[in-house]
This record gives sequence, structure tokens and C-alpha cells, in this order.
Amino acid sequence: MGLSFYVMATWVGGMVGDSLFEQRIRADRTSLESLAVRIAPTLAESDAPALQRQLISAGGELGGRLLLLDPNGKVQLDSYGEIQGTRLEYPEIVSILVKGQNVDYGVHELETGVSLDTSHLLFTRRTTAAWVGYCTAGVVYASDVIGVLLLVSPVQEIMQNLYQLQDQMVMIFAAIAVTSLICAWIFSRVITRPIAGLNRGIQKMSKGDFSARVKVRGSGEMKQLARAFNSMSEKLETLDQSRNQFVSNASHELKTPLATMKIMIESLIYQPDMDKNLRTEFMTDINNEIDRLSAIVSDLLTLVQMDSQNVKLTRENLSIAQLIKDNAHRLQPIANQKGQKIVLQLQDSCDVYADKSKLNQVIYNLMENAVKYTQASGVIKVSLQRQGRNAIFKVSDNGPGIPKENLPHIFDRFYRVDKARSREKGGTGLGLSIVHQLVLLHGGAINVESEEGRGATFIVELPLHQG
Repeated sequence: MGLSFYVMATWVGGMVGDSLFEQRIRADRTSLESLAVRIAPTLAESDAPALQRQLISAGGELGGRLLLLDPNGKVQLDSYGEIQGTRLEYPEIVSILVKGQNVDYGVHELETGVSLDTSHLLFTRRTTAAWVGYCTAGVVYASDVIGVLLLVSPVQEIMQNLYQLQDQMVMIFAAIAVTSLICAWIFSRVITRPIAGLNRGIQKMSKGDFSARVKVRGSGEMKQLARAFNSMSEKLETLDQSRNQFVSNASHELKTPLATMKIMIESLIYQPDMDKNLRTEFMTDINNEIDRLSAIVSDLLTLVQMDSQNVKLTRENLSIAQLIKDNAHRLQPIANQKGQKIVLQLQDSCDVYADKSKLNQVIYNLMENAVKYTQASGVIKVSLQRQGRNAIFKVSDNGPGIPKENLPHIFDRFYRVDKARSREKGGTGLGLSIVHQLVLLHGGAINVESEEGRGATFIVELPLHQG
């Protein structure tokens, strides 16, 4: 910023200086050129008295001192009659005698003879100095330069005006600089404050604090960035809570059968004379708990594979209606034992290009859950229909239903509506989570509708892509 003000001040100073001197320079040059033309014949005749009279008269008219120099730069005549015979080497004289210019003009300090560059007035200020203007013109006769006229005129009034303008310019630039710094500071605060808040939020997240949020300020990209950060932080916090809950639930589910087996095994160890039938019952229970542990571990491995995107679908053309019939046939003996009725309402074969084993697992788990959790003499309805490019598969029962507050969590891992009844029936708490993941892998969706005491309906929507 300082460099820019330096450049601006230099440019403005030069422009103002040139503007103030332009009129004075034009007048002096015109007058001096005219005088040079008039005295050329007199100088050629070497009429010194006549030349002296002309110089004194013209000097009074021009308001300055006139000197006549020969082609070597030596003063021949001085309207003040003081420095005849002195050699002068001012740049304005050199430009006439050496460079061949007709006229020239410059500003000099009277005592030192130092020339002034009007474009650098701001940095060459000397208020006590006496400044004069040197205007030169070549005296030409018969196409030869036979002399040089030098007009020395005071320019102190012009310089004082320049100094006043300079002071005003400095004040203006100082005000602009201060205003610019204040605006820059305010602007930087506006920009950096939300960035600093975002940085603090990121640091908290890097330390494991996923509850970090930032204030949504400003507009445009910064506002969108703050909202995106908060959204990401919220999702990470939810994911972290879900992970912790999953680990806690998994530990509990694995610990329960282990604790049960430990109690029964200790009973067998410390009661060697236990009744044979009781011993057999204990061993059977231990075997059932091992099966349950194996099922939990198997389901956990399935979910881990799906989470890591390692599950690959082996797709083939198949009929959803046929899979439903096959699973109804498998579950019919269990339903018969409970006096239940499985009713199929298949309106279309719904041929799809899908992974047969995984889609079969979806259908079997939903139908098995309906049979398992529906009371004796209940009715399980399984329907299939085509809607546009999708197959709609529904499993409904008239069982106890699912309380409204449990519906949002029904597909969560290890979530059970009735934990005691679920364990009694041998469930791992992961079946519906696996079903949900498998449906998503096929590009479908699954939902549940239920009212407590009026049964439940699971609805699976699958795209009918053909191979």
C-alpha cells in the first residue's frame, strides 16, 4: 500500500507541477524566440551597444534578467551588467548548443544552480530556497547558431503555490491511507472471523469432539461452508454415536450367551453327581447358546462386509414370485404348528436381475419374522405386484404390531421392540438390519407400517432391471 501511495504521489506531483509551469513556460518561450529573431542581425553585425539596449529593454518587459551567450557558452552581454565573460553550462544552454534544440526551459535553485524535476516536487521540497526559471533560445543567422539568449525569471510564487498544493495532497493521501487501513482491518475481520471459527471447529473435530458447531455468518460461500461443516459435524457425531451404540450392543449380545454358558458349565463342573437328564438339558442349552453366538458372529460379519463395500452381487434373471412360493413352502410347517395361515397374493411374476441368494435372504427373513412374532392362529399375507418399473413386495400380519415410538429404529442394529421375547425366539437383533442393507444394495427401499395391536406391514420396493 505504501508503494502505491508513493507512485500516486509522484505522478500527481509531476502532473500538478507541469500544469502550473506550462503557461509560464509557453509565454517565456514565445517571447524569447521572438527576441532571438529580432536581435539576430544586430548580433551578426557585432553591435554591442545596440544589443545591450535591447536586452535591458526586453528584460524589463519580460520581468527577468537577460543574458547573451556566444556559441561556446560564454556570457557576452548581461542586462544586469555583472557576469560578462563567465562560462555557463546549464542543461538548457547545452540543449541549444549541443543537442540542436531551438528553445528549452528549466527550474533551478538560484544559489546552488541545482535543477528541479517538477515530477518529484513532493520529495525535493526546500521552502527557504529561491527558485528561478531558465528559458533559453538559439539566436540563428544564416542557418547558423551564433548565440544563445538566456532569460532568468523568478518562479517563487509558482513554487509557493506548489508547496501549498503539496501539503493538501499529503493530507488527502494520509486520510486515504488511514481510511484504507481501517476499511482493510474491518474487511479482514469480517472475512477472518468466520474462518477462525471454522478453524477452531476443525481442531475440536480433530481431537474427537464431533459436537463442534460453528456460527453461520455472512453470506455466499462462507455461509455455505459453515452450513456444510455443521452438516458434516452432525453426521460424524451421529455416526460416532451409532458406532459406540453398536459396539455396546454387540458386546452385550455376545456377553449374554457367554455368561449363560459359564453358569451352566460351572454347574456341571461343581456338581459331578448331577442327574443325567439335567446334565443333558444343560448340555443342550449350552449347544443352543453356541448356535446363537455363531449366528450373531455370522450376522456381524455380513454387516461388516456390507459396510466396507466388499459385498458383490452375483446377479441373474429370476422371478420374485417364485422365491416367495419357495419360502412359503419352507415356512409352512412352522406356521402349521402354530395354526397360522400364509396367504399369497401374487399378481405378477416380477422378473428381476438380482442376486438370488441375497434376495432370497430378504424374503425369508421378513416372512420368518412374521411367522415368528405373530400369535397362534394368526394370518400372514404376502403380496407382490408391479408398479411401473418397480416390484412391490409386502409382508403383513395381524400380530401385536409395533409401537409408534419404535418404528424409526426398527432397522437399527441389535434393536428389539421386546428384548425378552426376541431372545426367547432366538433372534440376533440383526436380521432387519441385514435385510435393509441388502435391499439398498439392489437399489431398492424398505419401509414399515404398523399400529400397536393391529399388526405390521413391511414394504419392499425393488427396481425391475433386466439383465
